[in-house]
Amino acid sequence: VSPAFDIHGERLTSWHCSLTRLCYGVGFGLLIGLPLGFAVAMIRVVRRAFWPILLFFQAVADIAWLPIVIVWFGFSLTAVTFVLVYTIVFPLMLGVVAGVEQVPRELVRAARSLGAGRWRVFLEVIVPGALPSVAGGVRTGLGYGWRALVAAEIIVGTSGVGFMMFDARRVGDISQVFLGMVVLGTLWYALDALILAPFERATVERWGMVRTLEADG
Repeated sequence: VSPAFDIHGERLTSWHCSLTRLCYGVGFGLLIGLPLGFAVAMIRVVRRAFWPILLFFQAVADIAWLPIVIVWFGFSLTAVTFVLVYTIVFPLMLGVVAGVEQVPRELVRAARSLGAGRWRVFLEVIVPGALPSVAGGVRTGLGYGWRALVAAEIIVGTSGVGFMMFDARRVGDISQVFLGMVVLGTLWYALDALILAPFERATVERWGMVRTLEADG
């Protein structure tokens, strides 16, 4: 096999590894962040207990966890996934809390006056009303998570775009470093333009307080 083919195959593997890790991080981040966010937003006891903790960890950079993560999980996929989930969860939770707080209380009272129970109010009033902020939180969290993924791959990774860039620096191949930067920017632009931005825009138009202003006569 030619060296060029080897390099090309390594690049494809790096991109695939990074996207796979991002998918793992996003999946676990959504599973953790959405329920916790709604719990903090809607249950007073949980809000009082977890709001200071939420703000505290939101202020602690994800990279600060890397020494502990290395001790716990070593140089593994679990370590990178932990950093990703940590980075995604807190912006998502804050987005959920902000979305729930923006739901007009009149809608909640109206639904209850019509006989809707708590679960129905939650599913048909709270969740739709909070979706625009949730969509913004997902987009913000993924943006932070993408950068955290690269940093984690550089420090603890054994594959991926970040590791490829760091390994290229070690051998003095600057072209590979620039290639990695181009790949990162291109992948994120495609992800944001094709998936995240349309999702946020459609969510706001469907569930947000959007009004179309028509010009008079």
